[in-house]
Amino acid sequence: MPGRSFPSAVLAVPSRTRLEPPAPELLTDRMAARPRPPGACGKPVRPAAPEPPPPVPGRPAHFLFTALSAVFLLVLFALTAWQVAAGGPLRGPDERAGRAVVGHGPAGPAEFLADLGNTQIALPVLGCAIVWTLVRGARRAPLYAALAMGAVPLLVVPLKAWIARPGPLTEATGYFPSGHAATAVVAYGAAALLVAPYVRRPWSWMMPVAAVLLTTATGIGLVLRGYHWPLDVLGSWFLCGAVLLPLRAVRNSQPPK
Repeated sequence: MPGRSFPSAVLAVPSRTRLEPPAPELLTDRMAARPRPPGACGKPVRPAAPEPPPPVPGRPAHFLFTALSAVFLLVLFALTAWQVAAGGPLRGPDERAGRAVVGHGPAGPAEFLADLGNTQIALPVLGCAIVWTLVRGARRAPLYAALAMGAVPLLVVPLKAWIARPGPLTEATGYFPSGHAATAVVAYGAAALLVAPYVRRPWSWMMPVAAVLLTTATGIGLVLRGYHWPLDVLGSWFLCGAVLLPLRAVRNSQPPK
């Protein structure tokens, strides 16, 4: 009404209330109910055992293949030695084939091929390969190559005396297995396996091929010149191939630097 004053209305605006921290007893209850991680109660946490490194893919299969191949070659050598020593069915054709080819072909080249199995020629080749890989930092592969070469006479000489096979052109015995063929297999094969990892990729395959060609040429020369029967050469290839095969596994276990 006019002339009558009313007290002004005061609008109550709610103010923001400050959150007060909870009481200490509430914090204690919450911390007690919360799950504690290991070691929070003062107990030492045992560190987890380190996981073993993952296996290298393909390596076990590679070693298995090498072992089976070596066993297979040893079985072939045993069968060949049995045929020669016991006069088996293969000995007659072997001697007829040997007599048929003796003296054929040019004598000079055939003699040169047979001489590739001499230690005076084959051992320097292997020695250069061993020195080369030692300079490049390899250790296990050159050592095994030297041991394999040293095992050749230890294996071949007793077998020659035990089997006592006569030669193609003489009545003297001790022609199985062929020492020249065995020397060629180990010397040239080991040299190729040692040097191949350090040769550039397009040419690395030539090392094993050259070793196979030199070994085959040595065997052909030995048969053509009448120094050995064909089974003498073949038996040496089987025996020393089994000796040489592990070198590839040893070489692959230590990559070239």
